Amino acid sequence: MRPLCRFQLFFACDAQKIARRFAGAGTSSGEPEKLPALFALRVKETDEARIPEDQEREKKDEMSNQTNNAPPILLTIAGFDPSCGAGTVADLKTFAAHGCYGVAAITSLTVQNTVSVEVVHNTPAAELREQLDVLAKDCEIAAVKIGMLGNRGNAVVVGEFLDANKFAHVVHDPVMKSSSGTELLDAGGIKYLASELIKRSSVITPNIAEAEILTGMTIKDVADMEAAARKIVEMGARAVIVKGGHMDKAVDVLFDGTEMVQMGGEKVKTDNMHGTGCTFAAAIAAQLAGGRPLTEAAMLAKAYVTKAIEKGYAVGKGRVPLDHFYRLKIEPPARGIHEVPQHGMHPAAEAGAH
Repeated sequence: MRPLCRFQLFFACDAQKIARRFAGAGTSSGEPEKLPALFALRVKETDEARIPEDQEREKKDEMSNQTNNAPPILLTIAGFDPSCGAGTVADLKTFAAHGCYGVAAITSLTVQNTVSVEVVHNTPAAELREQLDVLAKDCEIAAVKIGMLGNRGNAVVVGEFLDANKFAHVVHDPVMKSSSGTELLDAGGIKYLASELIKRSSVITPNIAEAEILTGMTIKDVADMEAAARKIVEMGARAVIVKGGHMDKAVDVLFDGTEMVQMGGEKVKTDNMHGTGCTFAAAIAAQLAGGRPLTEAAMLAKAYVTKAIEKGYAVGKGRVPLDHFYRLKIEPPARGIHEVPQHGMHPAAEAGAH
């Protein structure tokens, strides 16, 4: 039987009401009258019309209970960069590029573009705690990446959060200043990081300047990097990667308390880049969540960052962000071609339409 149009369904509903009156009115003999054939037909059609509606409702119920397996869920705790080259946005892009799902807790809202950081508005510690707690009680977090913290209050909140949850992997990029030189962690925060947070991370990834602040040492060559790495582990870190990207040779030093590994690579221009440290730490977190050991995770992350730097492109007048999705070649469709899965091709794309 063909589907009922809207008018027919409306008429059928009225027919049901009238039919009930006929059935209940009775005749002089006390027997209910026989329903008119038109009413009986419409009632039957109305019942049949409900079947597709019930099926559609059941389909929607099934869709609301997804059974697809989720990829690793990674948490970034960092600041927000409106130019989207660094901070939480860079981390989330890196997570996605590695097949992971990212969630974020914002430690600070910065006012910046590719040229400079103009103002920093740190998130109140209580609000940061709320962000972290609501995510932890909802998601099964496979790894945590820590970046900009802003101040001691936020650093303490993160330390307490790590103590309460005992995550398998914690990668800490100890951000202290922006690429343009703006302070992103106060003195109290640096002290707490060096004495407490450093012990709560699986690996900490300072650049040369950050390693010098943490250790009080002057670092001029690879030998100094190794000495700084040893001292940072002595300070309580489980593992450290001292990044030498701004030195003459592109060598990073990894020390896990037992083995010292030099990770070489192609020298690429980083002086005008933005978000390299964030991306490197986020990529390590993604690799660790995927089950890779630290040394392999770090080497794969370094290779990823190197290529993302090479593929980077300017979006403003200042520093250049990385191309986090260089592996994906997304070409815009030819003009007039719009694929519509339910109905084939858009009429504008049909042959002879142009």
